[in-house]
Amino acid sequence: MNDIHSRFAHTFHRQLLFQGLSKALRSLLSVGCERLYLNGSYVTSKPRPEDYDACWDPAGVNEQALDPVFMTFNQGRMAQKARFGGEFFPSTTLAGTSGKNFLDFFQTDRHTLQPKGIILISLVNNPALQEGETS
Repeated sequence: MNDIHSRFAHTFHRQLLFQGLSKALRSLLSVGCERLYLNGSYVTSKPRPEDYDACWDPAGVNEQALDPVFMTFNQGRMAQKARFGGEFFPSTTLAGTSGKNFLDFFQTDRHTLQPKGIILISLVNNPALQEGETS
């Protein structure tokens, strides 16, 4: 998280998105999530990304304790964007009509259909996710 902060949170707007991401990751960590994959214009050089896209690994997650907003996808994921500044999907869920789960979908360039990289964030033993830490 410290690397993500130093690389991508270099404007006020990007700092707000980073704070929302940090809040979401703490919530996911509290229910057993160990990994999240970060994608979208936030992890590019785009001067003012609208949001970020993320998919989280549901393995080991206590679904009963999971904040319902992480499973609220209506209205363009407006509730997720309002709370955290970005969109979240379980990594194993199919992405629309692509035939791919979100983890694979995020690793495909939507224009060229070529493979591309995304960022893996380990939530476990991540000092930047300790309560109160905002970087």
